[in-house]
Amino acid sequence: MKALVLREDTEGCSASTDAVKQPQRYRVVIEDVPTPEPQYGEALVRMYAAALNHRDEWIRQGQYARIRPGVILGSDGCGIVEDVGSAADSHWLGKEVIINPSFGWGTNPHVQHRDYTILGLPRNGTFAEYCAVPVQNLYFKPSHLSSEEAAALPLAGLTAYRAVRTHAAVEADMRVLISGIGGGVAQFAAQFSRALGAEVYATSGSDTKLQVMIERLKLQGGANYRTPEWHRMLSELAGEFDCIIDGAVGDNINILLSLLRMGGRYVFYGATAGRPTSLNVQMIFWKQLRLQGSTMGNDAEFAAMLEFVAHHTLAPVVGAVYPFEEIGTAFEALSHGTHLGKLVVRFTSHLQHQNAG
Repeated sequence: MKALVLREDTEGCSASTDAVKQPQRYRVVIEDVPTPEPQYGEALVRMYAAALNHRDEWIRQGQYARIRPGVILGSDGCGIVEDVGSAADSHWLGKEVIINPSFGWGTNPHVQHRDYTILGLPRNGTFAEYCAVPVQNLYFKPSHLSSEEAAALPLAGLTAYRAVRTHAAVEADMRVLISGIGGGVAQFAAQFSRALGAEVYATSGSDTKLQVMIERLKLQGGANYRTPEWHRMLSELAGEFDCIIDGAVGDNINILLSLLRMGGRYVFYGATAGRPTSLNVQMIFWKQLRLQGSTMGNDAEFAAMLEFVAHHTLAPVVGAVYPFEEIGTAFEALSHGTHLGKLVVRFTSHLQHQNAG
């Protein structure tokens, strides 16, 4: 089968004179590899579509822990079950499924086990014509979604659902601010919050992305965080916020915290802007704010997320769909950050399925 394999970038390596050692960079190559055989308790999924995440690009750049060259990347995917490792699981055969990328969360619903991993590293992932996963990670594809839309849902959708429902506890009539609305998690967080009846505002570093998402997701408004006094614009537009869901942190954290009402919640699921150089702790305790880190989600949250998406007929924003053979182009688009919506690759088996239908 064809698969996207992570390899060391020996040509791109050079001796560094910097005091700080530069991370090892990697390259991704489509190779012919053996088709996996499902073991007991596993299913073999013939992939229809798979979506890219920033995690894939960070791995390629060497900015991720425990990188294993030779692994097949990809955390998100949708396809059809073609084989199972046990007759007891034969009822899955021929079913269109979406894959839960979480492995080994553990028994504590509040926090993942130390051995928790995500599909695509260290376990071979979805950027391949076939992917073998435990049957417990299979869920029926929401019927209203296309294969490409379903493939874009798992990782970002689960991350957003936990942030919105579990930690921010968004309810009707709450005022919610979502930062970086150009990102997949932020877009899901905005959709989930809107479905719950909240007033939703957003920020972006691009006027174009901001306006497109305000119109497409029916948001109340927003501001470009590259604009001077952008936070004052938000205050005039919306007043104070009940909660803020952020994936950047960085030095904007104090500005964001200042926008929260007394007793408000700040939930962050990433730190793409890095660590803040300072933190206004006086404001945090005076306003009795709650700061909550969040990442991915447990199996119960994944099932609840799919049910929520189906009930409200929500669909991911898909920015572009590439043939799997052009996944390198998709990686370049991801690294440049000019896209709007999830980037998805489609496999030949998906086209054959469509033609047969």
